Amino acid sequence: MDQHADETAYHYQIIRRAIEAIDAGGPGLTLEELAGEMNMSPAHFQRLFTRWVGVSPKRYQQYLTLGLAKTLLRDRFTTLETANSVGLSGSGRLHDLFLKWEAMSPGDFARQGAGLTIRWGWFDSPFGPALVMGTDRGLCGLAFAAETGADAAMADMRARWPKAEFVEDPGALAPDVTAAFAQKGETHLHLIGAPFQIKVWEALLAVPSGHVTSYSEIAAAVGNPKAVRAVGTAVGRNPVSWLIPCHRALRKSGELGGYHWGLPVKRALLAWEAARADADDRKTA
Repeated sequence: MDQHADETAYHYQIIRRAIEAIDAGGPGLTLEELAGEMNMSPAHFQRLFTRWVGVSPKRYQQYLTLGLAKTLLRDRFTTLETANSVGLSGSGRLHDLFLKWEAMSPGDFARQGAGLTIRWGWFDSPFGPALVMGTDRGLCGLAFAAETGADAAMADMRARWPKAEFVEDPGALAPDVTAAFAQKGETHLHLIGAPFQIKVWEALLAVPSGHVTSYSEIAAAVGNPKAVRAVGTAVGRNPVSWLIPCHRALRKSGELGGYHWGLPVKRALLAWEAARADADDRKTA
């Protein structure tokens, strides 16, 4: 790993610890106290945090309130168009990150990964340790292990494609992972799932960063408005956290709903995206 990669990994650890501390400390936590926990000067820490998150630590605290979900549903709710206009391949933009994806054929998926080589590696991320998996076509798995633990995350991901050959090779994944976490450049995704799951995941890819939608809205988008429960199951089976943004699916009641990798991670993801979106809005206003 080169010096730049080492520095980036260190910064991600700082941001992860800061997000956890802000979440635990609540609105009364001062910049000085937070910087002290990071063993950094207040000025240095604020610059690092603001560069990555887009807003100051103090402003970020506002996005980790219990009312975040209701605020997002009120102010940043996305109505999805029907999936009839969506094919099984596409691209989208997530801030400065350009996503390209394609889906595995139903026949290949039915073979449970037989004949498929999946490379994997562990990476530091601002949301905790991340287990990343990928094929020669792109990333097919991204699991956050802060809440579940490393062993459980690995077992969960491997069980999705039990007949695949798994090879530890973080170097092969590093370019896509670096772009994904830095939110700059281009990342390729390889969607491996059943046809209905892929439709749901594609609908999620249509929800802009900083916005949310509902499970019932997704069900309508995939052409089956009564299949809200099935949609919820498909959302929960999303293997590529964050980049296929299942965290943006909320209950209409204003509750966060579930999250496969732990609700604290979901809250951190939503708060980070909301903060970035608001910062972008202020720049263009």
